[in-house]
Amino acid sequence: MSEVISLDLRNAGVSKLSIERAQKILTQIRDKDIEGADLLGWLDLPLQSKEVIDRVKATALHLRNSCSHVVCIGIGGSYIGARAIIEALSENPFATKEKGPSILYAGHNLDQTYLYHLLNLLEGKNFGIIYISKSGTTTEPAIAFRFLKQLLEKNIGKERAAKVTIAITDAQKGALSQIAQEEGYTTLHIPQDVGGRFSALSPVGLLPVAVAGYDIDALLQGARYMKKQSGIEVDASDNMAVHYACLRYALYEKGKKVELMVAQTSRLHSFLEWWKQLFGESEGKKNKGILPHSALFTTDLHSLGQWIQEGDPILFETILSVQKSLHPLSIPMDREDRDQLNYLSGKSLSWINQKATEGTVMAHVHREVPIIGINLETINEYTLGTLIYFFQIAVTISGYLLEVNPFDQPGVEEYKNNMFTLLGKPGC
Repeated sequence: MSEVISLDLRNAGVSKLSIERAQKILTQIRDKDIEGADLLGWLDLPLQSKEVIDRVKATALHLRNSCSHVVCIGIGGSYIGARAIIEALSENPFATKEKGPSILYAGHNLDQTYLYHLLNLLEGKNFGIIYISKSGTTTEPAIAFRFLKQLLEKNIGKERAAKVTIAITDAQKGALSQIAQEEGYTTLHIPQDVGGRFSALSPVGLLPVAVAGYDIDALLQGARYMKKQSGIEVDASDNMAVHYACLRYALYEKGKKVELMVAQTSRLHSFLEWWKQLFGESEGKKNKGILPHSALFTTDLHSLGQWIQEGDPILFETILSVQKSLHPLSIPMDREDRDQLNYLSGKSLSWINQKATEGTVMAHVHREVPIIGINLETINEYTLGTLIYFFQIAVTISGYLLEVNPFDQPGVEEYKNNMFTLLGKPGC
């Protein structure tokens, strides 16, 4: 196992059935002889060219030097990967940004109140826009861009606005590509063979992360490490991501239809949201798939804990543990000890948090809740790169074990078509 990320299980009831099937799937992926092979470009994103990375860095530096705020416009995989990385790396949730622009998000919902207050915040500001969309016609981001484009041009003028508006889109086609060309926006490209939820290591994720001031070289270095450890060239019997996928499949076969991904730090809240989209949209097809759910411990033990332990036994837990904390806090001694905590004096809060999780695991194992453990050394750019690539490999194998294409999303298209009809869109 890797020293950066490792896998363990407690009471997961693993069967041997999947390794041979997974090995065959790995071979089919390598040969591109499998459904969805036209969307396997993400496999090589850790190795993308220096020219692309230098262009991302130069664009990020321009925005950092020019803007007080930068708004990332996108929905689904077009924004959640970047947000997951940025929020995981933002250690201080109460900090006021002193260096570089504040990163804001738009186009990921149709919440009028959210957009109203965002526009009020940016009134009169010299902000920048990163508009992420392959097509430029996705409803939520396109609406947000209309409002923000008009506001930015009012704030600083059309010519200056064009210099701080970045389009991340298809290289050859789509409305956003055409708009960018006509308006003179700087353009970065989403590879045609990379789908949205697999795009976190492309300019889609790299540019916002770089604008936020984080090290995209280290992020890609971590992904390259995991590519060597668990990529498609690694034999299934030694492949940690394959083992995770096979554990999940074995549990699914036993009726465990919900996976609860658990983290112990709120820094990983958006990362859990990224994971839910990656697995939910990749697996949930043909009346199959494990429902991805998430929780933060110990917070959610006071809301979901009872259900997990004694509710309908349809779920298993995957606990994402971070081994090292950067800012230890020890419980102080109190002379009166009215709260009866002196027995913990001198103990670190992270140690107590870990023991609370271990106690929870013991209770859940006792109730025969299957548990998988994923252990991360610490949270930084490098380890997040390893984790992103790990989950992308795992969900690909997992989807193919379920005999679904992990790279399409036909159900999403149905809701969009219904919405367009109700909105009265021409041609619908």
